[in-house]
Amino acid sequence: MKLLLAGASGLVGGHVLRLALADARVTSVVAPVRRALPAHPRLLAPIVDFDNLPQGEAWWQADAMICTLGTTMKQAGTREAFKRVDYHYPLAFARRVKEQGAATCVLNSAAGADTDSRFFYNRVKGELERDLARLAFASLTLVRPGLIGGQRQEVRPLESLMMRVLRVAGPLLPKRMRLNPAENIARALLEAALSPQPGVHSVPPAALI
Repeated sequence: MKLLLAGASGLVGGHVLRLALADARVTSVVAPVRRALPAHPRLLAPIVDFDNLPQGEAWWQADAMICTLGTTMKQAGTREAFKRVDYHYPLAFARRVKEQGAATCVLNSAAGADTDSRFFYNRVKGELERDLARLAFASLTLVRPGLIGGQRQEVRPLESLMMRVLRVAGPLLPKRMRLNPAENIARALLEAALSPQPGVHSVPPAALI
């Protein structure tokens, strides 16, 4: 299977890339990025402008797309910048691969994704899920983690504190409230792409512990 991965340089995306390149079911990975990735014989990592994605490149032709693009309000700075990364970029990637014949799309979304949410973050995630469904992929899987566990390049003090608390209290909490390790999320994303089921499906936080 040929896989297109959007977001390969992030925490979850990095795990997806490593797992995909080690999986014999994956023949090749295309990972469009803004900065170069380490070379691998089965990896094509074209450097692109996410605000002006190329249209005619042959590498858009893939069997499945996994999207792990995302940022935070603190990193983005404004609501508009946040929505550009968490909504417009993923949707643009999905449209490109769908136009080129991809049948499967897998999204790293969020547990609270809801178009009617009072919270901007969750509302944007819900809008993306809704509009990806409208593209009518043969298989669409929405992986919805809670708090993601793992070592990020950037420092997120509040998130780090929450992870420490959840590591201690995790066994006492309901499964839906426990920490979701980034590698577990990546495995769920990759498996959904490699073994697609017809229709729209979701993976809840409890399945990602």
